[in-house]
Amino acid sequence: MNNIAVIFWSMSGNTEAMAQAIAQGAREAGAQAEVLAVTDVTVDQALGYDKLALGCPAMGAEVLEETEFEPFFAALEGRLGGKKVALFGSYGWGDGQWMRDWQLRTEGANANLYGDGLIINEAPDEDGLAKCRSFGAGFAAY
Repeated sequence: MNNIAVIFWSMSGNTEAMAQAIAQGAREAGAQAEVLAVTDVTVDQALGYDKLALGCPAMGAEVLEETEFEPFFAALEGRLGGKKVALFGSYGWGDGQWMRDWQLRTEGANANLYGDGLIINEAPDEDGLAKCRSFGAGFAAY
């Protein structure tokens, strides 16, 4: 069975909305997908899933959220070898540098990265939610 954890951090709800839509798309494609706030899952629990969709918005100078998400990802990073991983998040400024940096870290950990990270400016509108559902369906098939 294709078992996906969609793990996210969200302050404004934008990245959470993306997480819900990604999980919906994955489920519609036949996968099992569970949406989890990063504060509700341990690294060991996350590694129990077949695939990980990780979501975090750009913060500060285009970095991962530093109090909860970055420590989680840093602990997970060294254990991602061979794991299928997708990255997503929202942003309000900049050009997506945080996502490019995050992709490099994930690839450097020898994870099997699904495509390019999905980024959406601010709150996802219906078109953005459709992109998230398509991203989730594609990741389920990956």
